[in-house]
Amino acid sequence: MFEKILIANRGEIALRIQRACRTLGIKSVAIYSEADKDAKYVKIADEAVCIGPAKSSQSYLHVPSIIAAAEITNAQAIHPGYGFLSENAEFARRVEGSGFVFIGPRPENIATMGDKVKAKEAMIKAGVPVVPGSEGELPLNDKEVIKIARKVGYPVIIKAVAGGGGRGMRVVTKEEDLLSLLEITRSEALAGFGNPAVYMERYLTKPRHIEIQILADEYGNVIHLGERDCSMQRRHQKVIEEAPGVGITEKMRKTIGDACVKACKAIKYRGAGTFEFLFENGEFFFIEMNTRVQVEHTVTEMITGIDIVKEQIYIASGEKLRYKQSKVVFKGHAIECRINAEDPYTFVPSPGKIEHCHFAGGNGIRIDSHVYSGYSVPPFYDSMIGKIIAHGENRTETINRMKGALLETTFKGIKTNIPLHLDLLNNHGFCEGAQSIHYLEHYLKNK
Repeated sequence: MFEKILIANRGEIALRIQRACRTLGIKSVAIYSEADKDAKYVKIADEAVCIGPAKSSQSYLHVPSIIAAAEITNAQAIHPGYGFLSENAEFARRVEGSGFVFIGPRPENIATMGDKVKAKEAMIKAGVPVVPGSEGELPLNDKEVIKIARKVGYPVIIKAVAGGGGRGMRVVTKEEDLLSLLEITRSEALAGFGNPAVYMERYLTKPRHIEIQILADEYGNVIHLGERDCSMQRRHQKVIEEAPGVGITEKMRKTIGDACVKACKAIKYRGAGTFEFLFENGEFFFIEMNTRVQVEHTVTEMITGIDIVKEQIYIASGEKLRYKQSKVVFKGHAIECRINAEDPYTFVPSPGKIEHCHFAGGNGIRIDSHVYSGYSVPPFYDSMIGKIIAHGENRTETINRMKGALLETTFKGIKTNIPLHLDLLNNHGFCEGAQSIHYLEHYLKNK
């Protein structure tokens, strides 16, 4: 087991990894930008290293500074968290090439799954169901593109091969808009990801976003930890997540879970990972795989009792998977609300000093947050300042428990999206489990 791990991230995930390290008796090194010098995880870390100014490109995305921080603190491994460099295959190679252990998948796994076309091809080969679409990236020949779209069937969605985070995609409902939207998407892809390549898929009208959590060691042992429903989204950004998914039967879970396990074995995957699917009319369609820990890993932890970050560390240290599929038991229901520093309805960010904050507690409530009274939320990064997770015997109890936790949680000095969460948890459609990935957008439009 490692003696010291450098955490190459910030915010609540840096604190989350730090907690896992402390559980295992491992020292942690926090890196931070000048804007994050007063963060909680920096103050309580065993060691902390400032790696640059507030701008991400000069700090959290600056590989030489991160490697240097690991060298001067004698860390043995680097955990990338999520976002920033977590799915950057070159970063993983640089980490390993510098003599450190990368707590994540092999670089080649990250590269394959980061290329949406290659990922889809790998899933087809492994027998995982995918959304009907183009075979590989779209050609530059307009007539061929029109022919492909007619074969796939409208509406279609054009996506950047190197895309992610809800960017670089356009829905096309009619043929006369196809070529113009294709060019816009290519331009966005080039500007945002440095790669203009795009591909096409059928656009499902009312799908849910269901994802499967897996764990795999380097010896070929793989398990899945069931599904999460992440359908409550705004502009492809998740707002509320829950586990298990409403209406997902044990048979469905086993079928799709076994397919994900088989795929991991086929590509020799190692570490934690998440298969993301669109689910409609009882069918799963693969869309992408995230080769890192997810923001919403918490709800899976609550219903399985398995610490996913701790397992990442065990796997990276060379240990065999500590669980067998038959020992994974799902108990109750869990819901996570992402708490953002923003206006709850205009979504304008609300950085600034938190004059006072109080988080709820009590039975079945978990708080993952790095903020505190007197802390200043910097304007340079994502607006998420924490997560509230509720766990109960069933979905109704969990919703009621979460509503109580939200009512007890207070902030002064900044705006948060807590009022939106309360609205949604009191919404009849959400309570009935009727949400699709378009539900929140329609709700906000009607409101």
